[in-house]
Amino acid sequence: MKAEIGIIGGSGLYGMSGFEAQEEANITTPFGAPSDNYVLGTLAGRNVAFLARHGRGHRISPSELNFRANVYGMKSLGVERIISLSAVGSLKEEHKPLDFVIPDQFFDRTRGRVSTFFGDGLVAHISFADPVCPQLADVVAGACQAVGVTGKKGGTYLCMEGPAFSTKAESNVYRSWGMDVIGMTNLQEAKLAREAEICYATVAMVTDYDCWHSDHDAVTVSDIIGHLVKNAENACRVVAEAVAAMPAERSCKCGSALAHAILTDRNMVPEATRTKLGILIEKYFV
Repeated sequence: MKAEIGIIGGSGLYGMSGFEAQEEANITTPFGAPSDNYVLGTLAGRNVAFLARHGRGHRISPSELNFRANVYGMKSLGVERIISLSAVGSLKEEHKPLDFVIPDQFFDRTRGRVSTFFGDGLVAHISFADPVCPQLADVVAGACQAVGVTGKKGGTYLCMEGPAFSTKAESNVYRSWGMDVIGMTNLQEAKLAREAEICYATVAMVTDYDCWHSDHDAVTVSDIIGHLVKNAENACRVVAEAVAAMPAERSCKCGSALAHAILTDRNMVPEATRTKLGILIEKYFV
């Protein structure tokens, strides 16, 4: 079974209500194993693939995630659009717990994570000035409005390494930079999705204020879990609405992101690399 839309579920979201699952796909990629099996089925009448980012049971730390395998697996299933759901902390008073933010920018504070498919004799430099698909972000923002969830379009997602959360000094520096939300996973996904010519948008689900906030120490674990559960419920409603409203055709530039990105002479690319990246690059090597 193939899928046209991919859903990546983050902390607290390990399945989708309303998702009529038909089968699981255990995919092996040239980059290793994805986080879990892909669950394939239909949602709002569209073929969808769901992946639990941290694995069912939340077994994989942000720093241990095989981002390349996760995105490559989506590509191999035929996915053209990915909606990524991620639990985040808020760096601004205006982004309250249970709000959803659909960022249009990322800022990288990770260390040494692999975030490209390329190398091994094949050089490509994608454009990443605008890292989120504008068409997909509009659809998701409209879905939030349609189902009555507070969804704020725009803003910057700061991607930190983790797994520990920020110090107060770090949190206050990020606030002084104008960052909106902080998480540990979505930047690498966005870069790899762009290289794979897949549309990508993040739904950043606010669970709490980061440690800069005066109320931070009063927030209990049960409070956070409660927000995770409610956010997961809201996410299911938003995703179902977004999938139902998704245009059949893409009007963005994501599907041709590699058109002018590959710099290596085609005749000098090692055969092993061409084989490894086949589904990503084959149309540019005809």
